[in-house]
Amino acid sequence: MFDRLQSVEDRYEKLNELLSDPDIVSDPEKLKEYSKEQSAIAETVETYREYKEAKKEYDDAKEMLDDKLDPEMREMVKEEIDELAERIGVLEERLKILLIPKDPNDEKNVIMEIRGAAGGDEAALFAGDLYRMYSRYAETKGWKTEVIEEHSTGLGGFKEIIFMINGTGAFSRLKYENGAHRVQRVPETESGGRIHTSTATVAVLPEAEEVEVDIHEKDIRVDTFASSGPGGQSVNTTMSAVRLTHIPTGIVVSCQDEKSQIKNKEKAMKVLRARIYDKFQQEAQEEYDANRKSAVGTGDRSERIRTYNFPQNRVTDHRIGLTIQKLDQILEGKLDEIIDALIVEDQSKKLESVE
Repeated sequence: MFDRLQSVEDRYEKLNELLSDPDIVSDPEKLKEYSKEQSAIAETVETYREYKEAKKEYDDAKEMLDDKLDPEMREMVKEEIDELAERIGVLEERLKILLIPKDPNDEKNVIMEIRGAAGGDEAALFAGDLYRMYSRYAETKGWKTEVIEEHSTGLGGFKEIIFMINGTGAFSRLKYENGAHRVQRVPETESGGRIHTSTATVAVLPEAEEVEVDIHEKDIRVDTFASSGPGGQSVNTTMSAVRLTHIPTGIVVSCQDEKSQIKNKEKAMKVLRARIYDKFQQEAQEEYDANRKSAVGTGDRSERIRTYNFPQNRVTDHRIGLTIQKLDQILEGKLDEIIDALIVEDQSKKLESVE
């Protein structure tokens, strides 16, 4: 571990030199690349240096005990050694976490897709609840939410809603929401008071930049059509809605949220790029089964990850066996308790590869 830490520190110093080089300073792309790399390892280097300083103080204090000290001074040195040993232990654990390979997508914006699954209208209403939950969570983080495409049921629910959350680190926290979410409650339309079980699926895609996904114009078929509202009625007589088909992968994206065809195409391209990027990532992950098994569960969208039980005001995350009796608060966007627990579990599993 310490060999790796020393290599990181050496690289940090090398980056300092590069960022002072006039040739690099005059090259915006290189300057951005090296600055980003240095920023990514700065916390690791700072913590490692703090660890080395604490270790030196600890060794010096241990040496002092070999000298002839009066009892009072000896007690003070022992106390200092105990404090330093505790600090070194804390720093070691922090360094292990910092050495966990970072997900290159963690700092990205996300595109979320929520679809009502089993349960008809009740599943669509639950999809609406999930959309509001994530929107409120985004507000607490100072992130911006933008709807790209929606197919509402007219009852306050969604057959499907696709939206973007713009904010630094959005993917690092929301990627754990990928999967099937189950709700247990008495529907408003149920006269007998029976509890129904419905599901909605959530897909969380990192926004992909153009340089990360090479999409050729010749590979995209563009269709335009008039926008339609709930029930299929026409809400726009102009051909502003856009459907993009990526011929090599068969991925289809449509957008009709904007009145402008150009804006709809721009939004659809963001989703298309993200879905293609996600497809390539999923295929790459399948080649590394061991890596997938070490994760908490952020890949398989058919996996039932969480149950929301209304009668008992209970939420259970099945991946980590966490149950919280705060369903009302969670639906208001207070998701940090669950997400923090998922991150800790994910980190603890990945630590095995560092140690």
